[in-house]
Amino acid sequence: MTLPDFQVCDRDIDQATLSTYLKSDAIAVDTETMGLLPQRDRLCLVQLCNKEGQVTAVRILRGQTEATNLKTLFEATNIVKVFHFARFDIAALRYNLSINVQPVFCTKIASKLARTYTQRHGLKDLVLELEQVELDKSAQSSDWGNAANLTQEQLSYAANDVRYLLSARQKLIHMLQREERYEIAQQAFQCLPTLVTLDLMQFKDIFEH
Repeated sequence: MTLPDFQVCDRDIDQATLSTYLKSDAIAVDTETMGLLPQRDRLCLVQLCNKEGQVTAVRILRGQTEATNLKTLFEATNIVKVFHFARFDIAALRYNLSINVQPVFCTKIASKLARTYTQRHGLKDLVLELEQVELDKSAQSSDWGNAANLTQEQLSYAANDVRYLLSARQKLIHMLQREERYEIAQQAFQCLPTLVTLDLMQFKDIFEH
């Protein structure tokens, strides 16, 4: 499937697409998996979006262990990778494709630090408030492993999960700076690789008494 601002490709992005995204100072990223346990549930799809609104969905094949161009992009230190609940996506990318994503901005962490007037920090609620767009999440729990036959609803869902993240990030940065919480947010983002390592080692609650 190829649309003016949306392309789907297999295994990796091509060199031309990589070159386009490498011109960005920030890109939005999301993943779709077969479940919530990286050691059990494989990575199926990786979505990207730049500030120009160019969305790419990469189908990750069963048994695939690398994606060279994605690795180059996600490990580029001059490009901020923007996720919603980065902890999960970073773990999926590291476990499945040996990609160590850096640097990172997590809109869920930012939302929890900035939007303390609400307990609703899911992507749908965040985008509704900040972007005045109501996301259709009906395809969220679906079979992402059937990569060759993803439905239009699944592809639309996957695209929308990254399409609004960069704009939401800018609004969250403004809120964090206004409330003098931007520095602590940055420090929280820097902790994510260590938390992901602990998650993949299956340690839990090590900071508890």
